[in-house]
Amino acid sequence: MRSLKRAGAEGIALILATVVFLVPFSFMILTAVKDDVQSADLDFAWPANWPIVANFIEVIEARDHILLRAFVNSIILTVASVTLIVIAGAMAAFVLQRRPGRVGAVANFLVLTGLIVPPAVVPTIWLLQAIGLFKTLPGLVLVEVAFGLAYAMLLFRAFIAAIPRELDQAAMIDGCGGLSLFFRVIFPLLRPVTITVILTSSVKVFNDFVNPLYFLPGDDNATVQVTLYNFQSQYSTQWNLLFMDIVLITIPPLLAFVFFNRKIVAGMTAGSIKG
Repeated sequence: MRSLKRAGAEGIALILATVVFLVPFSFMILTAVKDDVQSADLDFAWPANWPIVANFIEVIEARDHILLRAFVNSIILTVASVTLIVIAGAMAAFVLQRRPGRVGAVANFLVLTGLIVPPAVVPTIWLLQAIGLFKTLPGLVLVEVAFGLAYAMLLFRAFIAAIPRELDQAAMIDGCGGLSLFFRVIFPLLRPVTITVILTSSVKVFNDFVNPLYFLPGDDNATVQVTLYNFQSQYSTQWNLLFMDIVLITIPPLLAFVFFNRKIVAGMTAGSIKG
């Protein structure tokens, strides 16, 4: 009886997952391979013809190849932001875990606040303007690091809690200083959770739409998500090109999830158990 109930629950969960994920994905693919007339119907009808190459070329060549520039900007933004998130998050988590106290309690409260309190757009713009980084890629990198650092610190701290302090003491006896202790002894042990932080943060930064829209306006600074505006207007939306653009910018995060799904789950599980 229990096995039947469990099988029924699993079947219902599978059906719900299919409806929630596969149905929108199939609709996106079907619309992307239609012509402009048929795509305007926004239905699940089979394409009358298959202008896949034409749609692909038109999306790539739109507005002086803005999508290619956007991919370059998004890659630079993702690599720089994730690198800083990993290094700063791991170091801060190590210090907070190894030095508990009132200062650590306040820091933990601020970390949790960073996860709960929504970001304020206007004060962030004022701050970026004050330091001369508004509408610049370095300014957006700092924004992405600030918004993603709290999540990374929580994962790193949960993993570091299982590393015995005897390793720190042995390394210090051998002459390691603070930075040498962290990068030569502690950081190599954080490989599972580091992979998880890299993958989850990369997908988040690469798929970010709001922050580039507010803090990095302009075609020269466009990221891949902002290019969706190129094919949408008030009077005439090119649905086939819009969905072809969505397909192209979805491929990198989708491939990362498919190939590294096990590593993501392993890093999250290890962090939760060790914490």
